[in-house]
Amino acid sequence: MFLDRDGVLNVLRHDDYVKCPDELEVLPGVKEALELLRKWFAHIFIVTNQQGVKKGLMTEDDLVAVHRKLIEEIGIIDRIYYCTELQSAHSFYRKPNIGMALQARRDYPEIRLKESVMVGDSASDMLFGRRAGMTTVLIGDTNDIALKHPKLVDHHYPTLMEFAQSI
Repeated sequence: MFLDRDGVLNVLRHDDYVKCPDELEVLPGVKEALELLRKWFAHIFIVTNQQGVKKGLMTEDDLVAVHRKLIEEIGIIDRIYYCTELQSAHSFYRKPNIGMALQARRDYPEIRLKESVMVGDSASDMLFGRRAGMTTVLIGDTNDIALKHPKLVDHHYPTLMEFAQSI
């Protein structure tokens, strides 16, 4: 399973970034949801665009510190893949391009992307999953993205916990 970070695991800071560990706020029920999901998925990865680094709003060390705190709070993550580039046109690794999925498959050769699930809160996440051949799950209060892009979204749940409980 591949998970986006902001808006799925932690509170999305609109028009801002989680720039330091003190700004990270894990969403309610995420740890418990991941415990349920681990029963169904051999590997759980985070794939996240983090352009705040290239914008100079934080350092890569700051990002690593944020991820360290996230893992301390939720556990259960096999690996975090991130891209700091500003535009997907400049990086194969920035979602919606599938570089992070292919990197995970290189690191974990047993992964079958067609048997994998991408869980995210944006059209970019859904396109990443679709391009990689995954089942896509949209997380969020509304299904506006699903309505605008019906071919990208396989399932919609308000929270990660509601998705976990549905399996």
